[in-house]
Amino acid sequence: MKTIAIIGAGLGLGLSIAKKFGAQGFKVALVSRNPEKLEIITNELKSLNIVARSYVADITDLNALKQALLAAKKDLGSIDVLEFSPYAGWSNFTDILETTPASVLEQVNSIVLPAVLSVNEVLPDMISNGSGAILFTTGISAMFPLPSLGNGGIVMSGLRNYATNLHNELKEKGVFVGHLSIGTFIQAGTAGDPDIIAEAWYNLYEKKHSFEETFPKGIDPTKL
Repeated sequence: MKTIAIIGAGLGLGLSIAKKFGAQGFKVALVSRNPEKLEIITNELKSLNIVARSYVADITDLNALKQALLAAKKDLGSIDVLEFSPYAGWSNFTDILETTPASVLEQVNSIVLPAVLSVNEVLPDMISNGSGAILFTTGISAMFPLPSLGNGGIVMSGLRNYATNLHNELKEKGVFVGHLSIGTFIQAGTAGDPDIIAEAWYNLYEKKHSFEETFPKGIDPTKL
């Protein structure tokens, strides 16, 4: 059985991705700072006969994140798919005219550094095995400048740059790197239903027909 590690797992998209990959035979490692939410997710996955383990770590604590991934590999074996999608909420974004070094640094510590650390922990095994996938979930500001997401856009676009470089370097080594940029509110029962997004992610992972997509496909917020 393959293993997917979901960094920043929550009750929305994280749970949906876990269910989708779990239904395809994956074991699931869940990493998040909230033990109560992790317990809910794990119990739901187990009720679906999906092998799941949870690991409590604040991903801004890089040592704690490293230990969580090491524990996951010890418990479940090498990680075949890494999905990175932490989200702290809209309250952490600042308008471009109100963006400060401190607000940007907060995003760097919450997004970029944990992403790099996570990749560092799983990539050697993937290269050695000649297979694997690294999946980055971002907001639409990674691709389109939005003034209301000033600090977030700086960091999300930086993460996309990192993902693009990884894709270019790893595509001949058997490791797929994908990027899905979300341009809608994630809410059950809407066009941004997390189950629908998880389906889009699995489709991109399985077919590997492109490096990146937007969700919904073809969205351009400058034309809305």
